[in-house]
Amino acid sequence: MVETIEFRLNERPVRINVDGDRRLLWVLRTEFGLTGAKYGCGEGLCGACTVLINGKAARSCQTFVREVKGQEVLTIEGLAKDGSLHPLQKAFMTHGALQCGFCTPA
Repeated sequence: MVETIEFRLNERPVRINVDGDRRLLWVLRTEFGLTGAKYGCGEGLCGACTVLINGKAARSCQTFVREVKGQEVLTIEGLAKDGSLHPLQKAFMTHGALQCGFCTPA
């Protein structure tokens, strides 16, 4: 069933009309174009889909989008500020973690 879901995504308010049973991972990737969170195992074990929800690590492949209503969601893309990379993003670049992108969100 389509619902209106409002939450903060990377420090910005967003509102989307979407089936609340969709997984957050797919909403982030397809509706918002944020591809930092990856599909890995689909079981919540590998961590490739990890995002922060209210500052706590969560597996977006196991989270229904309705669960983030009114919450704060932070993806790897949201770490950069004013066009400057976050130290974590810089470390990924320095150590080659971005080659396939699998470990970036986790």
